[in-house]
Formats: sequence, structure tokens, C-alpha cells
Amino acid sequence: MSQFDNVSVIKKANVYFDGKCVSHTVVFADGTKKSVGVILPATLTFNTGAPEIMETVAGACRYRIAGGEWQTCAAGESFRVPGNSSFEIEVTGEPYHYVCHFG
Repeated sequence: MSQFDNVSVIKKANVYFDGKCVSHTVVFADGTKKSVGVILPATLTFNTGAPEIMETVAGACRYRIAGGEWQTCAAGESFRVPGNSSFEIEVTGEPYHYVCHFG
């Protein structure tokens, strides 16, 4: 629990690391949730229950949602993932830095 001027800011924080992806997820007191992370060169599959917006901060990736067509997403761009689906991210060059907005 983090506090700033006696106001609860963070309700929960989790760290995920699997050797190719590191992600820091924070759940704020108002219930909103965001992840900040980096993916090293790899192709990874993710499953999501809630809708997500993947905002590319640095680097680039290719992605496809639920086995669809591959699309490209570069720095400053984002893509939407519907809830209850899977998506793949392929990183081939520099590490891919992202912010994930849930909901």
C-alpha cells in the first residue's frame, strides 16, 4: 500500500518475469489497472480476460489477435485486444517497451 498525502494510491502491484518479458502491473485504489513492461526478441502468446490497449512506447512489434493477420505497431502507436481472447506479439529487433491499459 502506497500513500501520498494520506490518500491511497496503489492497491496492489505485481511483477511478472519469464526471461523474455518483464511486466509491472499496478492496481490503483479506484480499481484501474495498468502494466508497464519490456519484451525482448521473441514471439509470445498472451491470454486476456479484460479488454486491453497496448500502447507502444519504444521499439516495434508485430501482433495478431486470435490467430488473425499479422499487424505492425511502432513507437507512438497502439492496438486494441478484445476481452476473453488471445494475442501474439513478435519482437525481432530492439526490445519492445509498452504500457498496457486494461478495461
